[in-house]
Amino acid sequence: MAERASYRLPRSATPERYQLTLTPDLPSASFQGTAQIRVRVHEPVEALVLNAIELDIHHAALVGPDGRSTPAELRFDEAEEQVSVATGQGLDPGVWELDLSFTGILNDKLRGFYRSTFKDEDGEERVIATTQFEATDARRAFPCWDEPDFKATFAVTLVVDERLTALSNGAVAREEPTGDGKRRVVFAETIPMSSYLVAFVVGPFELTEPEDVDGVPLRVASTPGHRHLTGFALEAGAAALRFLAGYFELPYPGDKLDHVAIPDFAFGAMENLGCVTYRATALLADPGDSSRLELQRVATVVAHETAHMWFGDLVTMKWWNGIWLNEAFATFMELMTTDHFRPEWQVWISFGPSRNAALAVDGLTETRPIEYPVHRPAEADGMFDVLTYQKGGAVLRMLEQYLGAETFRGGIVRYLSEHRFSNTETTDLWDAIEGVSGEPVRATMDSWIFQGGYPLISVIAEDGGRRLALSQQRFLYSGERGDGRWQVPVSIRVSVAGQIHRHRLLLSEDSASVDLPGPLDWVVVNDGAWGFYRVRYETALLDKLTQPLHRHLDPLERLSLISDTWASVIAGHTPLPDYLALLKLLGDEEDPDVWATALGPLNLLDRIVADHDRPLLQRFVRLVVGAAFARVGWDPVPGEADRIRTLRARLILALGTLGADPDVRAEAASRHAAYLHDRSALAPDLVAAAAMVVTQAGGQAEYETMVRQFQTAASPQEEIRYLYALGATEDPALIARTLEMCLSGEVRTQDAPYLVGDILGDRVGARLALAFIEDHWDALIDRFPDNSIDRMLDGIAALADPDLAPRIHRFLDAHPVPQAAKQIAQARERLDINVAFRRRIESDLASLMAAAAS
Repeated sequence: MAERASYRLPRSATPERYQLTLTPDLPSASFQGTAQIRVRVHEPVEALVLNAIELDIHHAALVGPDGRSTPAELRFDEAEEQVSVATGQGLDPGVWELDLSFTGILNDKLRGFYRSTFKDEDGEERVIATTQFEATDARRAFPCWDEPDFKATFAVTLVVDERLTALSNGAVAREEPTGDGKRRVVFAETIPMSSYLVAFVVGPFELTEPEDVDGVPLRVASTPGHRHLTGFALEAGAAALRFLAGYFELPYPGDKLDHVAIPDFAFGAMENLGCVTYRATALLADPGDSSRLELQRVATVVAHETAHMWFGDLVTMKWWNGIWLNEAFATFMELMTTDHFRPEWQVWISFGPSRNAALAVDGLTETRPIEYPVHRPAEADGMFDVLTYQKGGAVLRMLEQYLGAETFRGGIVRYLSEHRFSNTETTDLWDAIEGVSGEPVRATMDSWIFQGGYPLISVIAEDGGRRLALSQQRFLYSGERGDGRWQVPVSIRVSVAGQIHRHRLLLSEDSASVDLPGPLDWVVVNDGAWGFYRVRYETALLDKLTQPLHRHLDPLERLSLISDTWASVIAGHTPLPDYLALLKLLGDEEDPDVWATALGPLNLLDRIVADHDRPLLQRFVRLVVGAAFARVGWDPVPGEADRIRTLRARLILALGTLGADPDVRAEAASRHAAYLHDRSALAPDLVAAAAMVVTQAGGQAEYETMVRQFQTAASPQEEIRYLYALGATEDPALIARTLEMCLSGEVRTQDAPYLVGDILGDRVGARLALAFIEDHWDALIDRFPDNSIDRMLDGIAALADPDLAPRIHRFLDAHPVPQAAKQIAQARERLDINVAFRRRIESDLASLMAAAAS
């Protein structure tokens, strides 16, 4: 038998039931607790070993199978965050009860059992106590077997101030006053689940009336003054619950479902069974004053967390190496669920830029496999990234589209039914789908899950266009030929003599060919653009496909073609003028995500072009974007598609910032000024774009306006709009002020790292932000949540400054971030790739831009 790693708990005893009582004291930021844990001892042991950290355990006793209680001695191992409990006589096999009493602190680090604050409508600061236990922070709230495969039931009691709301995983079974201004809230016992899914929330919350969703009570909880923002989340939550129960063919596994908005929250949301917690922007919204994208965020996050109730909570990974599957599948299901809820939003197209972000990281030598060995639990923190969520979701969509939606769903239903209440490995899912489909799913998916990177599929026509030759090699931005081979589900759409034919093959070797019924007119490899790979066509095939661009390609295919072309430019395979020429074909483009993909690379060119040549780039932006904006204008048209509203905002932002269009800037300033007095003066979708344009083009007065709007925001969405507008200023003194706000507490710690990161990645703000980070590193590390430091530093990935790069590398060499070492390495590599690209093109960039803008 292999020796047990010191950070893993022994399997000689397993918990079956926790009886927990927690009494939080909000004014003193502390709590008291008791735990009675029923433990099954499987073999004779000297002691029970479980997890605990930052807790003072005052009493411990063991009650044996014979009913006798014996005081226990404790031995702490702080390095491993463990405590051993022993009586000195050993424990025989059987059922024991471990009785503990303890105290702890409500910390300010947004993990474990922590403290969050907000100001009410009277300006008074209010305090709540809430939890965030994933991955390994339940041990900061109560002693427990804090590993995912130690499932047990939880019976929770919270003793709280009589004026406060108390929430946990189960429904309230009973409440009773304690006679001292408090009340005891007893919650129903949960299903067997992992400790990281336990939740306690105590504070001055307002709850909606329960909505009955096929027998499941559904509520939304918010802090006072925000109940009017809960309606959309209720609607989206009910739709998600119904859709997912039908899709999985299993009833919801809890007895109620609360969605809770938390003022300070390090993640987007957390899938605690029956008591899902969110940052406010992901749950609360006014449909009449929110953009489509803001509402879409609420709907997708609610759907993501609801999907976890089955995939993650009911069926859970055995160890943290499998966390990718929880998150990737929830990402996949959030899109499917939201597409059912609001098909007009076309969220699968909106996923295109997110998938591109994963492709961008996965094209680095510093990428990682989706699943990799996780040893110490802290290493799991590195899995909460774009490769887990976006790449994982994308490869699941690729598999689903290749197998067929119903075949794929049949495998999911089998998987959940066979493994409910238990723990699994990734291969258990592939085996379930393979059993339904008859396809080699495990072998195919292993090539995508257990190796980093992805293939570039090269396409040429042979035999007079009667045959396609396909080949695969790993794509790397470095331009090098990488190692790796994938089993690539390739879908092809080809026109022959005006007739459409479709072909499907599993490209498992370096190359393959497809015979056609005649000479082709044109061909699309990666039909539907569901494959997680890039495609490079020979010139003749590309010309047939893009003349005109809209004739043969749907929006997601156009988006992918643009993304693939830019990646090829960065890798040195395609000249920059080819990409600029492709952008000039977008004259009739109406999809906002195609535009977002097309215009994103121009931000890098804006960081490269010399200041005196920047007008050439601005003229090119106005040339490319101007005609599209002239068609949509500033004002919505009755009956226009929802996505046109998003398109309008993106075109305004591009013209007003990258394009420095004087007319757009003037109109943005005028309309935003009117909006401050009359909300009907500017459509909700345009507020954030207008604020960014006004701030970047303006000065002190405009900046002060944005600060006031941020400080007095009426909704979470409005607060975020104006917060990020502050980062758009190009005045060094105002940039410095924004950075100080992030450290002083004026900006919440859940948001501040992201704003610092935005400024760090900005052409004007980069040097100021870097100096700020260098000067205040210790304070930033102490103040910001651990999981946000890499988000702050990710701004360097947008830079291309050869003078700044060595300084950045020296600083990061001296200030490592262990919990995000891989993400930091990726950002550094992207910085180096950008610098190399700059050196390759900067001498010719002005002439290239002048030619493109002519």
